[in-house]
Amino acid sequence: MADTSETTTGATVHPAAHAARAPRGSGFWVVGAVLVLLMLSSSVPSALYVLYQQRWGLSSGTITVVFALYAVTVLAGLLLFGSLSDTLGRRPVLGAALVLAIVSMALFAGAQGLGLLLAARAVQGLAVGLATGAMGAALLELSPASRPALGAQVNSAGPTVGIGLGGIGAGLLVQFAPAPTVLSYLLLVGAFAVTLVGVIRMRESAPGAGGRFRVVPHRIRVPADARGRFGVLVLTIVAVWSVGGFYLSLGPHLALSLLESTNYLVGGATVALLAGAATAAQLMLGRTGALRTAVLGLFGLLAGLGLVLVALGIRSAAVFLVATAVLGSGWGAAFLGSFRALSTLAQPAHRGELTAAVYVFAYLAMSVPAVLAGMLTNVHGLHRTSVGFMAAVAGVCALALLATLRLAARTRAEGSTA
Repeated sequence: MADTSETTTGATVHPAAHAARAPRGSGFWVVGAVLVLLMLSSSVPSALYVLYQQRWGLSSGTITVVFALYAVTVLAGLLLFGSLSDTLGRRPVLGAALVLAIVSMALFAGAQGLGLLLAARAVQGLAVGLATGAMGAALLELSPASRPALGAQVNSAGPTVGIGLGGIGAGLLVQFAPAPTVLSYLLLVGAFAVTLVGVIRMRESAPGAGGRFRVVPHRIRVPADARGRFGVLVLTIVAVWSVGGFYLSLGPHLALSLLESTNYLVGGATVALLAGAATAAQLMLGRTGALRTAVLGLFGLLAGLGLVLVALGIRSAAVFLVATAVLGSGWGAAFLGSFRALSTLAQPAHRGELTAAVYVFAYLAMSVPAVLAGMLTNVHGLHRTSVGFMAAVAGVCALALLATLRLAARTRAEGSTA
């Protein structure tokens, strides 16, 4: 799968030389579109889970298992194939990920029960995990020369933009379009096919592209001198993605319950509101110090969780929507700040190992609490389980806030500007 081309004399041009002549900007936006589309497609099932429950008689626990399978396969794909694009190249890895994404959409469209739904979610997770490392690197390598920071900004905001668009788009289709459990995915098949053409035609940006297929699993390692700070910051990661996992699996059902509505757009809009507020917060705080951003985000998370508990207590849909917006802004800021602070804890040569450790905690926090909440919902009901879940996450947030404030004070005393 080497990216080579033949000259008129028969000589082989090295991929790097070919890439040096290729236009830069178009490839950047192609990769940005792939990122948004993959995240969009990952949130579409969230808006459809209520429909699946009604049609197929699935329990809340089963729905959270379907969601968790996605998180686990994303993590597996990332850890096993996260470095593959460094040797094969960004284009072939992104192309393979898009083919897998198209297969997963076809499986979703053909699903008539739990079996194909699980298969579709697993293939989708593998596609996202395979693409994640290649997308992140390509966005940095292909950033416009006039705006070198744009790659990092798209890497940060792209996922929440995609999740928000997927939630609201699927909600609209479920409510107003025919065959929503098929149409949503067929539209995505078309979108992925278009971006696949763009990836095939884009410039190759990986310096070592053209090598052999070689799976080198990401090492998971936290430097010994950074473990204390890592432990503090990862608490925020756990709190953030516990909230994200709950909203992406059970959030639409909870919104419909509080609103006493049968309008499926409500479920998708709830996911979109959370993700939209997160994106806005990340854009607003992009130049704020990492630890300060994390602290602001944790305050937002605590305020949002408190408002969610109030909304559940008085069964107010209006308060719940306000709470979701506040929670989303805290979610976005806390993740941005903690991830930026974590990325500075290792030397460049070991940053991939540290990032792998962060992703392990993030995806476990996204999946395990959501599955537990789904199982408890079968016993205690959605309302009581939601109250207990939000209270528990608020406790983690409070602990993370106290620890981060102490870390920030110690960092200032040491003369750092983080």
